[in-house]
Amino acid sequence: MARLSVESPDGQYDIWIEPRLFDQIKARTAEFGLNRRAAVVTNTTLAPLYGEALAAALPNAALVVIPDGEAYKNLDTVASLYSEFVKAGLDRGSVVIALGGGVVGDTAGFAAATYMRGVSLVQMPTSLLAMVDSSVGGKVGVDLPQGKNLVGAFKQPERVLIDPNMLATLPTREYRCGLAEVIKHGLLADALILETITDALAGSLLDMPRLIERAVQVKIEVVQSDPYEKGARAHLNLGHTFAHAFEQVSGYALPHGEAVAVGLAAALRLSARMGYGTSQLVGQTEALLRGVGLPIRASGLDAAAVYAAMATDKKWRAGKSCFILLKQVGEPVIVDDVPSGEVMAVLNEVIE
Repeated sequence: MARLSVESPDGQYDIWIEPRLFDQIKARTAEFGLNRRAAVVTNTTLAPLYGEALAAALPNAALVVIPDGEAYKNLDTVASLYSEFVKAGLDRGSVVIALGGGVVGDTAGFAAATYMRGVSLVQMPTSLLAMVDSSVGGKVGVDLPQGKNLVGAFKQPERVLIDPNMLATLPTREYRCGLAEVIKHGLLADALILETITDALAGSLLDMPRLIERAVQVKIEVVQSDPYEKGARAHLNLGHTFAHAFEQVSGYALPHGEAVAVGLAAALRLSARMGYGTSQLVGQTEALLRGVGLPIRASGLDAAAVYAAMATDKKWRAGKSCFILLKQVGEPVIVDDVPSGEVMAVLNEVIE
């Protein structure tokens, strides 16, 4: 069991990382602040697995179910959530519980941030990707047809409740997608994460709760230093400028974690081309990504269309590019106005 603390502009909140936490919810509703009117927001896949049980375990909760998939992370879904919140009688003292992966967390979080000008939010991530990344730090939002996460807000959760045992029901592909974000956090700030995964590939037992804790701690340290993404927090977007464009051009057929894996390969290749990183780091990282079953190449995409999609990236200013590159493990750097020819050269390397 681990209990981590986050200092945010809106106050302090805690993150519990505890096996079997979900099974104990009914007995711990007061401890977790869930003994009030609540809306449990989940998706069609998770409702029968966890959503119905959670709503039944709480004293005054409505179950709100949204469609499963990135394609539904949009303003239409948010509007439907508002209607369900009214129907459930949510008021300013109520709480929204986001039970799911990143799509549920981002969408329900944005609805919580804007319903009645803001109601409380508790994140209960069920995917590895959401546990180590999207549930922590307070960024919520939805997509527009023109790009990912173009509508959003900063909404700090009251708490984050992580039960690693819930990963037992996670499909293998989604588990691997979460490892992409874990590896990203290792590249940014914690070489031991990379070593732990490498050792597991060689046959060592993987202590998943501890790995989650280390990855979450990386996220905490970054967001505490830059809660509103004015500087260092942008480092968390390593590989994501590429990844978001891959997702958009694929029509979101490419899952986020797989897009991040290819995006990491692309970012490190760009780092080497620009004289920041090394080809050795490229090779080591691509071998690690392949080792856990993640792709390092994208298929069937048009490189020019991917580059055009990058123009909607929130980090770009006045049409000028901005990429997070990596000198070595633990040394990210923000590089502005990268020549389009260098980016296109990398895209042609990672797109098959």
